[in-house]
Amino acid sequence: MTRILLIRHGETELTGQVLYGRMPGVHLSANGCRQAELLGHALKNGYHVDQLISSPLERALETARYLSETLHLPIATDEQIIELDYGTWLGKSFEEIRGLESWHHYNRLRSLVSPPEGELLLQVQARAWRALDRVISRFQNSAKATVAMVSHGDVIRALLILFLGMPLDYIHRLEVSPGSLNEIVFNGRHAKVVRINQTFWSD
Repeated sequence: MTRILLIRHGETELTGQVLYGRMPGVHLSANGCRQAELLGHALKNGYHVDQLISSPLERALETARYLSETLHLPIATDEQIIELDYGTWLGKSFEEIRGLESWHHYNRLRSLVSPPEGELLLQVQARAWRALDRVISRFQNSAKATVAMVSHGDVIRALLILFLGMPLDYIHRLEVSPGSLNEIVFNGRHAKVVRINQTFWSD
């Protein structure tokens, strides 16, 4: 059995304001640091984590460092769980893009429409699954293993949609908050979603 803990990085100063995607230099806010710290303690008290993997973007790595310090684990990085490529929308404020017809079309049909010069959600789902599949294969001879993976909202939601058997166009029906924990248990390749959007902090 392999337990995958999908963790969204903590909040940043730009969360909800800018579509920052893979933009460099985006760091956790003070509140995001608090979320990551509380999450680390929750993992320590609730799980025996065998491996910690992170997206290479700063905000994910900063979140992972809080977990690393608490769990006493090194951080491995995996490019396959990096944020979605938002193409020409990268760095634009939500106020700028909300009025665009292309933005509304994208959000109505996530299964077939990508951001301009960006990445299809289907591609995100496929590469993120490849990352998980490698992890599951690595631990296939273990009786029990738990792996924490720090990633991004749309990446995590794309994976949850895959395991729940939902269409990609339903992505907006799933909430994955900053600093949240999502849990999937694999027996072989059979996935069971155990937890979605659990947070350990309050506003």
